[in-house]
Amino acid sequence: MTTTTTAPANALLLTKQNVSNELASRLMAGAVAKAKEMGIPMSIAICDVAGNLVQFQRMDNASLLSMGIAQDKAYSSAATGMPTDALHEFIKGDAPLAAGLVHTPHLVVFGGGYPLNVDGAVVGAIGVSGGHYSQDMDVAKAALAAVGLA
Repeated sequence: MTTTTTAPANALLLTKQNVSNELASRLMAGAVAKAKEMGIPMSIAICDVAGNLVQFQRMDNASLLSMGIAQDKAYSSAATGMPTDALHEFIKGDAPLAAGLVHTPHLVVFGGGYPLNVDGAVVGAIGVSGGHYSQDMDVAKAALAAVGLA
């Protein structure tokens, strides 16, 4: 006869770390400083591991369109654990995947979104929009460097 012990429910839960507001504030400061240095008004979104907005800033004179794109870039990186420019590389050679995946709501496949990887775990993401996507990438990378996540 086999006996089975059941673990208590709390032993069966997963533990996920999330970006804090303090870390988000430091990322935001790094991003804004770089965007100001470049002279390009940007929208910057920082989300948690589930893609929920933690902090957002639309710099003075940043385009209205950049607001949603920045948030979608952050969401895309949190959801996939990949930079948004890497998503394009991932799908570009696979026609069925490229045709289908781009219809996913809020998914962005051009540069400016980066996951926040801390000790090998994604804890959130940053999304930047307002310039050419290569400029958005520069701003996001500066934010990551500002907190030692580059």
